[in-house]
Amino acid sequence: MTTSITNGVSDLHLEGDKMTTGTEDIVDPWNVVSSSDKGIDYDKLITRFGSSHIDQELKDRFEKVTGKQVHHLLRRGIFFSHRDMHSILNQYEAGKPFYLYTGRGPSSSSMHLGHLIPFILCKWLQDVFSVPIVIQLTDDEKCLWKDIKLEEANKMAYENAKDIIAIGFDINKTFIFADLDYIGQCPEFYRNMIRIQKCVTFNQVKGIFGFGDSDVIGKICFPAVQAAPALSTSFPQIFNDKKIPCLIPCAIDQDPYFRMMRDVAPRLGFQKPALLHSVFFPALQGAKTKMSASDPNSTILLTDTPKQLKSKINKHAFSGGQATVEEHRERGGNCDVDIAYQYLTFFLDDDDKLEKIRKDYSSGAMLTGELKKVLIDIVTPILQSHQERRAKITDEVLKQYMTPKKLNFD
Repeated sequence: MTTSITNGVSDLHLEGDKMTTGTEDIVDPWNVVSSSDKGIDYDKLITRFGSSHIDQELKDRFEKVTGKQVHHLLRRGIFFSHRDMHSILNQYEAGKPFYLYTGRGPSSSSMHLGHLIPFILCKWLQDVFSVPIVIQLTDDEKCLWKDIKLEEANKMAYENAKDIIAIGFDINKTFIFADLDYIGQCPEFYRNMIRIQKCVTFNQVKGIFGFGDSDVIGKICFPAVQAAPALSTSFPQIFNDKKIPCLIPCAIDQDPYFRMMRDVAPRLGFQKPALLHSVFFPALQGAKTKMSASDPNSTILLTDTPKQLKSKINKHAFSGGQATVEEHRERGGNCDVDIAYQYLTFFLDDDDKLEKIRKDYSSGAMLTGELKKVLIDIVTPILQSHQERRAKITDEVLKQYMTPKKLNFD
C-alpha cells in the first residue's frame, strides 16, 4: 500500500514494509542503512517524507525572534529538516506557550556520543525560549523489539536518565519519565493512547512501520505510546489539561511516529506537533550506518576513558585520507567521508577553526593522524565533563526530575 498526500492535507507516507530514499538507502525507526560512504541522501529523504529544509530564511528568523545566534547544530545543517517550525515561532512571537518533547530508547546502560545530539539542541531550545520539556524513556519499546526483560529495560531507563540530566536541563522545567512506570500512574496518558489508537487503522500502521504477520501485537500498539506525549493533556500536572502546541527535536528516523500523529492531532482537537529533524550520527567505521551502543567498536560511549576514546578514534575512525603520506600531500583528504572531520562538525562550535581544518585537510596540509588528534583533544574534555556532572546525580536528584509535578511554566 502506498499513500502520499502533501500540501498540508496529510503527512502519512505509506511505503510497504520499509521506508527508503531510493532503491538502496533504508530509513525507519529501527534500521538506517546507506550504500554510500557519504551516508544517507537527506535531500531525497526530505522529498520522500514530505518535510521542509531548514533554510537560511528560517535560521535568520530564529535569530530575529530569539535575539540569539542560532546553534551550530542548526547553522551547519545537522538539524536539516522541519515540520511547521514557523508556526512555533509564530506562537512564541505572540506570547503563547509551547513545550518540547523528545525521547530515548534505553537499549544499554550507557548512552553513546551520538545520543547527545538531540538533547544538546533541546537544552539550547529550553534555555532560549524558556519552555518546559518532557523526555520519554521508551523502556516498553525495547522489551518488544529486543530480547530484553521488562525489569532490565526499566533499570537501563533510569541509568540513561542520569546521562540526560547531566546535559544540564533546568530541573524546574523538565520532566523525564519511563513508560513502564508513568503510564500506570497517569490515566490521561493512557486515555490519549486509546484515542490515538482509535484513529489509526491496522492497515495504516502496517504501511507506516512495515509490521508483518509474525510481529507481536505490542509492536502494533506501540506507535500510540510514542505519539501520546505530543498531546499536552498527557501531562495534566504540567499543563492543567490545556491544549498546548508541541515541538519535537529528533533524528529523522523517528519521523514516522509523528507523521502519524500529525494526521491524528487535528481529529482530537490539537494543533499538529512541529518537528526538527537531525541527520544520523555516523558509526566510527563510516556513515553507511548510524552508531549502535550494542557494538562498542562502532561507538564512543559516554563512559569511555580518555585512553579508550583515543584508541577507538585512532584504530576505528574511517579515514578520508590517501594511502600514503606522499599521495595525501598531493591530493588531500576527503572531508565528506572522513569520520574525524564529521565528528568535529557536531562538537567543534568554532566555525572559523572548523573551516581552517577543512581547508588544511582537503589540501593535504593536515594529515589523518593530525586530524584525529584534533578530534581527540576536542572530545576528551567533553566526555570528562559529562562524567563529572553525571557522578554528582544522586538518587534524590533523579527522583526530582522523574516525579510528576507542576513545572515552572505559565
